[in-house]
Order: sequence, then structure tokens, then C-alpha cells
Amino acid sequence: MDKKPGISNAEWVVMKVLWQRGSLTTTEVHEAVAEETDWHPKTVRTLLGRLVDKGVLRREKRAGALRFIPVAGEEAYVRDESRSFLERCFGGALTPMMAHFLEHEDVDAETLAELQAMLKSKARKGKDK
Repeated sequence: MDKKPGISNAEWVVMKVLWQRGSLTTTEVHEAVAEETDWHPKTVRTLLGRLVDKGVLRREKRAGALRFIPVAGEEAYVRDESRSFLERCFGGALTPMMAHFLEHEDVDAETLAELQAMLKSKARKGKDK
């Protein structure tokens, strides 16, 4: 698995919009992020340029408009970020991370049931190998 270029928190905001909506112009990205940020259009343009330079986005001219398209899907970046978080905060060990969240976060019965189902499914898959 190739490690993806790191992206900043601000770049994540831009990428989430592009992953959700696909190919967008600078103006469309700015309008989409305006709901949660007070960024100037130049800020969005700068972030898009950085993401292109990192190889995370590609630019494409379509029907006279410059559009930005994600190079890799969100899942690949979430996987890399999750792995990085797990390594940095918990030495790569899943059990202490799960224990931490279960101890320090409010977890309702429905969420616990979902987690139990996931664990049972994972255990069954492990037995099948």
C-alpha cells in the first residue's frame, strides 16, 4: 500500500466536499465550504493549488471551466490517517485505542450492539481463513 501525501485539516475540509460531490470548480468548492468556514475565495484557490501540487487532486478543463477532481478516494486517505493516528497515539495497538474510546466517550446501547456485531463478524472471518 502506497502512503498518500499528508493533507492538512483545512485541506481535509476541501477534500470532503470533492469526495462527496465529485468534480467541482473553485467557485463551487468555495460555496460548499462557506457553510462551515469564513474563507475567502483566494484561500480556497490556494488550498486547491496545494492539493494539486501534492498530487491529491488533478485539474481538468471541461466546457471552458477549470474543474478539480480527486485522484484517490476518501477511503484510502481515511485508512492512512487512521493508521497514522493509531501509531502516534496508541503505538499501533488497537485494543488500547478501543478501550480509551469506550471509557472516555458516551456510547449508547445501539452503538455498542453495532460494535459487537462487527467484532463477531470479524471473528468469524478470522476462523474461515
